[in-house]
Amino acid sequence: MARNVRLLREQRGLSLAELARQAGVAKQTLSTLEQGMGNPTLDTLFAIAAALGVPMTRLVAEPEQVMIVQRGDQVVWQEHGGYQARPLDHIYGSGVIENYVVRIKARAGEAEPSEPHRVGTLEHLYVISGRVRVGPADSPIELEAGDFARFPADRPHVYEALEGEGLVHIVVSVPRVQPGTGSANLVARTHGED
Repeated sequence: MARNVRLLREQRGLSLAELARQAGVAKQTLSTLEQGMGNPTLDTLFAIAAALGVPMTRLVAEPEQVMIVQRGDQVVWQEHGGYQARPLDHIYGSGVIENYVVRIKARAGEAEPSEPHRVGTLEHLYVISGRVRVGPADSPIELEAGDFARFPADRPHVYEALEGEGLVHIVVSVPRVQPGTGSANLVARTHGED
């Protein structure tokens, strides 16, 4: 909980004092909570969550820096009056959301890991066609057309086509981007394009 509150506060550019003011709690209460030493009431958690603009469960949930996978052949499509939808994922917080369609070509040898992005960055990847190996460099996962994965991109990560070419849609969620770190060089830096 301490890590979640601090990360969400920092992503929104709020000081301890400002979040405490918006939530209507004492600054010391919030500071103690962020240090992992507090024992807040449910009312306090609801107030902090409301000030951060997230459900209270987001404060106590495991951090979203874990890899998740949806296999295309195990998905249940939801009916919505004339169309079907497949929810892939959701993102909390503020920052920059970048969308890419990326061609990943098979290469001889092992894939060279991409550099880590800002702390808290997540990549949400949907495989349109082909077979790929993606994710954290120390634990990549194989995916095929119709599969979806979310993984932390704030550590070295890889993109590798297992045969021919893989076509993927990638959504990168970057918390509170600093000036000069926009997407102009992201594709070239991350995906090996010149």
